[in-house]
Order: sequence, then structure tokens, then C-alpha cells
Amino acid sequence: MPNDNANVARFLPMRAEEMPDAPAVRAPVGRGRDGSIRYRDKTFAELERDACATAAYLAANGIERGTRTLVMVKPGLDLIRVIFAFFKIGAVPVVIDPGMGLRHFLRCVEHTRPQAVVGIPLAVLLSHLFRRAFGSVRTRVAVGRSFERHLSPDARFATAETQPGEAAAILFTSGSTGAPKGVCYEHGMFDAQVRLIGGRFGIEKGEVDLPMLPIFALFNPAFGMTTVVPEMNPSRPAAVDPGRIVQAIQQNAVTNSFGSPVLWAKICRYCVDKGIQLPSVRRVLMAGAAVPPQLMERFGPVLSNGDIFSPYGATESLPVSVISAAEVLGGTRAKTDAGEGTCVGRLFPEMAVRIVEPVTPPPQRMEDARVLGPGDIGEIVVAGPVVTREYDRLPEATAAAKLTDAEGRVWHRMGDLGYMDDESRLWFCGRLAERIQTADGPLYTDCCEAIFNLHPKVCRSALLGFGAPGRQTPAVAVEPECGAFPLGNEAATAFQRELRALAESHPHTAAIQRFFFVKRFPVDVRHNAKIHRLTLARRLDARQR
Repeated sequence: MPNDNANVARFLPMRAEEMPDAPAVRAPVGRGRDGSIRYRDKTFAELERDACATAAYLAANGIERGTRTLVMVKPGLDLIRVIFAFFKIGAVPVVIDPGMGLRHFLRCVEHTRPQAVVGIPLAVLLSHLFRRAFGSVRTRVAVGRSFERHLSPDARFATAETQPGEAAAILFTSGSTGAPKGVCYEHGMFDAQVRLIGGRFGIEKGEVDLPMLPIFALFNPAFGMTTVVPEMNPSRPAAVDPGRIVQAIQQNAVTNSFGSPVLWAKICRYCVDKGIQLPSVRRVLMAGAAVPPQLMERFGPVLSNGDIFSPYGATESLPVSVISAAEVLGGTRAKTDAGEGTCVGRLFPEMAVRIVEPVTPPPQRMEDARVLGPGDIGEIVVAGPVVTREYDRLPEATAAAKLTDAEGRVWHRMGDLGYMDDESRLWFCGRLAERIQTADGPLYTDCCEAIFNLHPKVCRSALLGFGAPGRQTPAVAVEPECGAFPLGNEAATAFQRELRALAESHPHTAAIQRFFFVKRFPVDVRHNAKIHRLTLARRLDARQR
């Protein structure tokens, strides 16, 4: 059952008492003469002292329970201790992905109206330069060397006993199919995430995690896991050097790691090319986009003692369901390769899902939605303790994305299309905004693209539509594998001929006759995995005019 005190910061002093000398965070600081990675370690006891000292200093500077505070701190030790300090206080951190670009970032800041900024000195300077966006800010705290001098090592700070429904944080969506939106998290939702994830994956104290999305490091102290900070730019994850990630896994005997399929594809290729295995890894989590079965198959032998898991969810609701590579390769892959969608597995405990008919305008009550049966494709809506209730100061967006039922539960429209099978497994077919509406009926991105992704020269593909909905002409853009981009008209024509043959071999893709070759797809900034299909379609449409 959920704890009366829903503040996840309560776990840090517990771990500091249970395992004071165990490393909580390992942050890279350079290289040794032998090429090994040098780390700066913080034990659980030290992290607890740092979080208390940070909380005391922030509170002395006017950051109190409920204060909206924009966090602009680099991933690693500083981010972890600052976030835990916020939770201890009961302040509300606002986390905006810097990779979205300055214009979008400033727009999000202005909309959120933070009361304080805690960040690196450059971030504080930015808050002074862009006065309009930061006009609501009254408190600024720079995190750097001078910040360290102000912290008292003997400070004690009692963790706020927050209620489950109390505001905990505002996390922004990646904006992969629209403008980024601030998602309002409550303390009970974070507490539920710890409970569901820890229970499903059997995470044990003393494990070692290498998270390739910084936000996923924040719950590690609750699990008693060591966080190894990866050597990578979180705003450009696809540019990661796979050799550095592999070295960190080997040197630290990492047992758990999260990253997007694009990241793991690079790491997989590196390991396979060099004949490397990663025996310490118990579980690899791949999320952010549908995981190709081919990647699971290639990467499986690298994990001699572990398995691959693909959790499904969204910023507004995470986690929803999960599937293992063993289940994919042992059963669901054949359907995925045939264009029947990607199985995202069985639901986490306490979660519920319905498949409803997508209509405009969307219903406000679940009782007004038409719920579809097994095998019927519709929009995925979910309910449970991790489902957020609203977007920050966006009542219209909230109304469009949420439903309530007779019991008062909030259901979130995932914006994804899918279906439930006869074994109570959830299948993903693509984004609702990206379905192609032809005169002969709808086409779904995940179902169609799977056919072309089987071609050995195709890295990934994107289903696109041109024209007005209901009369759209379908087309497919292809990002070829490295070295496979067709050079010249003759090579392009031959490649297109092979793709058309694939299309004609399946009824649901037979009408696709147009193909484009693109060297690099536009993708989301967070995972570098979600394809911006609508942007790509606009670019290709403009190129033809």
C-alpha cells in the first residue's frame, strides 16, 4: 500500500543509515594513465549530508515548500543532490529539456512562471538577459564553486512529509508531435513509480545503474542503487561514443541501464564488432520509441547474464506496460514483422488500459467513449497511480487529453493507437497524429514501417501522407544503413523497385508506391529516437514544389 508520507526523499536518509559507506553516485572526472575512467564518489551518507546542506542553503535563500524552481544544473552529482534538496524542502522543481532549443525553452519558462532559478552560473546569467521569459523569478542561486563554500557540512534538514496529492515537480514533454507541455507530477505519483518499477524488475540494494537519461537516476537512492554518471551530452544522446559507455559498464560492473533504442543500437554494433560481452548487466531497459526485434536479437548475445526489457509509457504516465526480449523473440516478433504492430507487453500492477474509438472532439467522460474489443485498433487510454492529472496552466490541453470515470479516476489519452490481444497484452501501432487517412482507410506507422525495416539496406523508415486527411496519398521515407545511400538515379530506382516489391507482398502496404531517401531523419531531442514524421513530410512536400 502507498506510504502516508509520499515524499521519495525519505528513502535517502534510510539508505544512508542502512548502507552509509556504499557509493551512491560515481561521477567521471577524467582519465587515469592506464586509460581507466577516474571517478569522484559520494557515499549514501555523504549524499544525504550534501542534500541536507543544500536544502538548508536553498531554504535560507527563500526557496520553501511549494516554490516553483527552474532547475538548470548539469546531470550528475549536482543534479541529484539539488533535486533531493528540493524534495526535502517540498519545493517544486521545473525540468525543461535544454535540447529543444533556446526559443522553445524560453517559451516554456515564460509559460511556467517559476519563482526561482537554481542553476550553473551561465544559467543564472541567462535569467538576467532574457527578462521577459524570467520575469516571474525572484530568487536566483548559482551552483558552482562559490555555492560549495556556502554549504554547512553539519546542516540537518528534516524531509517534508508531503501528501500524495501535493505538487512534486513539473516535467516537460519532449514535444515529438506538438509543442512541449509541462506535466504536473504529485508526490504520490513518484512514490508509485518507485513501487511499480522496483517490484516488477526485482531491483536489489547494491546494484549499479548507468542511466542514459538523467531523470532516471533520481530514484536510484530509493532502490539503494549506485548511479554511474555516463560520459555523454544528454541533449545530444545519439552522438554518444559507445566505447565510453561500454568502458563504464565494464569498469563499474553495471547491472542496470536505461537508454533509447538509438543509443543501444550504437552500443550493440560496437560490442558485436569487437566481440565484447557485458556479463555484469542483468537488465537493459530500452524505451523512447518502439524497439525493433532485430536490435533485441543482435544485442541478446552481448548480455550473457541479462535480458532486455522494453517498458511502455509517456511523460504523463510511466510506466504502463513492459515486455522482455525473450517474449518478443519467442513469440510476438513474427506478428511485428508481418505488420501487426509492436507488442509492448503486459500491464504493470495497479495499471488499467482501455482501447477507445478516436473521435473529434474527444469525450470528457469514459462512459461516453466507445470501448473497443480485443484486436480492434483504437486509441490507448490508461489509468493508475502514475497517471498525471493535468498539464501546467493548459486547461484546454488537459481537457483534450484526460477523461474521468464514474469512480473519479483520471484516464490519460496516450495519443497512441493500438489494441489488446487475447492474452491481455498491449500492442502499439503508431501515433494518432501520424496515422495516414487514405480514401481506402487508415494506415498506421508502426504496422507499415515494419515491412520496409526488414530490408537489409534500411536503417529505419517513416510512413508519410500527402494531401487532405481522408484523401491522403501514402509514401515512405527511408533512412538507409551507413554506406547504403543510393548514389545516382539508377541506384535509387533499383532501391525503390525492391521497396515496392516489399510493399506489394502485404495487403496493408500494397498501395504505397512513392519512396524517398533521406540521409538523416528529424528526431526528438530527448531520446533521438522518435521520428518527427510530420516535419519530415512538410520538408519533402516543400522539396517537390
